[in-house]
Amino acid sequence: MSKIERATIIVLDSAGVGELPDAAEFGDVGSNTVGNLAKATGGIRVPYMEKLGLGNIVDIQGVAKVVAPIGAYGKAAEASKGKDTTTGHWEIAGIINEKPFATYPNGFSKECIEAFEKATGRKVLCNKPYSGTAVLEDFGDEAIEKGAWIVYTSADPVFQLAAHEEHIPLDELNKASKKALEICLQYDPVARVIARPFLGKKGSFARTPNRHDYSINPPKASMLDRIKEAGLDVVGVGKTADIFNGQGITESKGTNKDNKDGILKTIAALKEDTKGLIFTNLVDFDMNFGHRRNSQGYKEALEEFDAYMPEIMSNLKENEILVITADHGCDPTYKGTDHTREYIPVLVYGKHIKPCNLGTRKTFADIASTIEELLLGNVTEGSFAKEIL
Repeated sequence: MSKIERATIIVLDSAGVGELPDAAEFGDVGSNTVGNLAKATGGIRVPYMEKLGLGNIVDIQGVAKVVAPIGAYGKAAEASKGKDTTTGHWEIAGIINEKPFATYPNGFSKECIEAFEKATGRKVLCNKPYSGTAVLEDFGDEAIEKGAWIVYTSADPVFQLAAHEEHIPLDELNKASKKALEICLQYDPVARVIARPFLGKKGSFARTPNRHDYSINPPKASMLDRIKEAGLDVVGVGKTADIFNGQGITESKGTNKDNKDGILKTIAALKEDTKGLIFTNLVDFDMNFGHRRNSQGYKEALEEFDAYMPEIMSNLKENEILVITADHGCDPTYKGTDHTREYIPVLVYGKHIKPCNLGTRKTFADIASTIEELLLGNVTEGSFAKEIL
């Protein structure tokens, strides 16, 4: 089997391509992030992903099915029981969660909140599932007046901690977030604590780019660990390093602006003389458009990413591959504001990649199996390496 010298994975966070067979168990029947947002906006124009075969995976208004794609294309089902960022990324990296993370539809326990208040010396407001923007409008003034934290959650296993940057310093917020993860592990286990600083006043509160994620360690070694142990580079772009709590990462290029910042940092990473893996997460699709149910914004973000595809592809060296995928769905046309249980797209490109239909993969982990076979020579179940070379 021919080997590659570097793989780049770009996760279009939440860009799902249709409901999974068990979507009813998650309340997500009919969800289809990319397909539905295209219908809602009169079609999307992503000519470079179209050439790779995106329109061959699912019906997308504005994206044609191509007879002779230039990449390999398919979709993957999630074997883990979940639809959150952590579960999705871990499975892409080869870890299948047999037991789903707990969620907190009624908020966190009294014991958990009291322990957090005692540890930080500040009171907590809200403590229930909430939209990340609505919660600021409803509790922002009170949080400023009382010098309190805003704690909220969602249908995901996450403890979100919001504070006004001008009233609670960032350093204090970040330290409190670390403490929250320790306390949650004792009382109400979560996958992540997210520090959510904001600014402004009622009617114009807005989250700042200074978000930080504090995650638990993956339960076992992932593809990232094995690549690192082989003496190769593992470059995380965006919040990738946070999602894996730094495990298996040799260099982190965090982003504190937007998708464009993440794209440009990925292109810069491609230009560097590294060997191994570049793993990028572009969070705006999910955070700014999926959760906020903004189909037009999502469409424009997809088109913006696609416009950078020629530069991304031209910076691939002779013996490299590019994988474009997602981690779950977050259908902006769907009810509520939560993630949706969907297939993810799998688009593969490289100068020596054979265009083909990869079909429907049983698990996101097939991506890890393929990259490990091509990069390290590790042959495991689910690899589609032989299909694309």
